[in-house]
Amino acid sequence: MRAIVKTQRGPGGELKTVPDPRPGPHDVLVEVEAASICGTDVHLWEWNEWAQNRVKRIPLILGHEVAGKIIELGRDVEGHQVGDRVSAETHIVDGTCYQCRTGRMHVCENLEVFGVDHDGVFAEYALIPQRNAWTNDPHLDPALASMQEPLGNAIHSLLPEDTTEDLAGKDVLVTGCGPIGLLAIPAAKMFGAARVVATEVNPLRISLARKMGADAVFDPRELGTGTSKAVKEALGGDGADVALEMSGHPTSLQILFDSIKPGARVSLLGLFSRPVPFDFDDAVITKAARIHGIYGRRMFETWYSARNLLARESFREKMASIITHRLPIPELPRAMELILSQQTGKVSLRPEW
Repeated sequence: MRAIVKTQRGPGGELKTVPDPRPGPHDVLVEVEAASICGTDVHLWEWNEWAQNRVKRIPLILGHEVAGKIIELGRDVEGHQVGDRVSAETHIVDGTCYQCRTGRMHVCENLEVFGVDHDGVFAEYALIPQRNAWTNDPHLDPALASMQEPLGNAIHSLLPEDTTEDLAGKDVLVTGCGPIGLLAIPAAKMFGAARVVATEVNPLRISLARKMGADAVFDPRELGTGTSKAVKEALGGDGADVALEMSGHPTSLQILFDSIKPGARVSLLGLFSRPVPFDFDDAVITKAARIHGIYGRRMFETWYSARNLLARESFREKMASIITHRLPIPELPRAMELILSQQTGKVSLRPEW
């Protein structure tokens, strides 16, 4: 089959012909119908410091966000059929560690990830462990189906696993409107948020955030130290009840904590490129802020929430609106150039070889 492969420990990747994958006893073999590009894929493509330290296996087929059709079952697979449309929960877990046995599979002690530790999905075919194959509505646009993984990140950020609080009537702040931050905006509204305000510096993504339903979007480069004041005013003067940091930028982190109400719930999903100096006394302790680190999706509660959102046409329309480019998988180099030049929302890939 044809696939995009990282063949050496350096920037980029190559279109290669590689052996067709064969399913093990508990795997399903999927014909890829759509894939989409994640920030992790960009890190691997650039071969930045994170990628250099994280990737152990080369050569490696890239990509992990996928939708496709099952064409073959491993001999012991149950619960799936040839012809099923599926997506992949991209975290591969051992099922036996303390975290897995206590309902926290998403932070499995021996966690591995598609397209990082295992061959990924920017290919004609992909192998998915039975447990990780999520059955889709066959009528769902494959491009949207492939985006359920980042949608799950947004949902997990809004509704962390160890809180019973909902969002009804709450004011929400989203700092950083990459694809996951953008998806969090309509999801928050669907979950009952009263107002959603966002911060972002990219003009295209500011426009997309408004299209996704943000009540206000502020550019910190324009407002500077006045950003938090503007956020609070847009949320009625007191600040955010729930705040999501999606950018991984130190300035956004400060804006977020300056913009919350005392006792607010904070979810941190954006990854920072280096250690961040931070005043915990004023930002967290004296505000009694409740902080949740967000990694991946809850397996598999978050997937059911995503399914419920995608059952609504209005949400599907919002989700589709952040796809700014649809390109063939072999044009991944061009897609990466567009992403790195900040000209995109979400980039969807189709299997045209």
